[in-house]
Amino acid sequence: MRHPIFTLLLGLAVLVTAGCGFHLRSTTQVPQELRTLVLQSGDPYGPLARTVRQQLRLNNITIVEAADAGTRTDLPTLRLSGERQSRDTASVFQNGVTAEYSMVMSVSAQVVIPAKGIYPISATVYRSFFDNPLAALAKDAEQNIIRDEMRQRLAEQLVRKLLTVHAAQLNDKETLPAPDVLAPGEDSPEVSSSSATSLQ
Repeated sequence: MRHPIFTLLLGLAVLVTAGCGFHLRSTTQVPQELRTLVLQSGDPYGPLARTVRQQLRLNNITIVEAADAGTRTDLPTLRLSGERQSRDTASVFQNGVTAEYSMVMSVSAQVVIPAKGIYPISATVYRSFFDNPLAALAKDAEQNIIRDEMRQRLAEQLVRKLLTVHAAQLNDKETLPAPDVLAPGEDSPEVSSSSATSLQ
């Protein structure tokens, strides 16, 4: 008698989680118009671009590499700027040697939607790091692991901000100018603050 009841309860649990909007962690319901993106980066094989590419695929977004896009102007484009890293001393030992660092990693990007506009987005992640001069090699390896984890959080933030791009596009659709069609290798023009919304 226990098996039918257990099966029923398990089925109800599956139905409840499926019906309440439950989704796997680190996934975002990206709008349909952003389900296919051209990914542009100054360092397409660098750690940031690889992490963002992985996060986009995790969220079922089809990626078109910039080299394969050619002159297509019908696809939205995600343009990545280089990541910026900094660290400040948070605490010191009694002898004046740094004991703890505050690490900051940030990235800025642009989402270009054809016939809509250019939407700047950015993400910033903070972490603390405890240093130990007596274990320099181990601390270097730990610091690299922390940086990789910070890039992962940055990529997740960027994908989530695609939702705010979609909302801003709907709200400002009558005021945002259509982006110019650029020749390959040409820099994009800056959009005035009155015609684009910064999605920081």
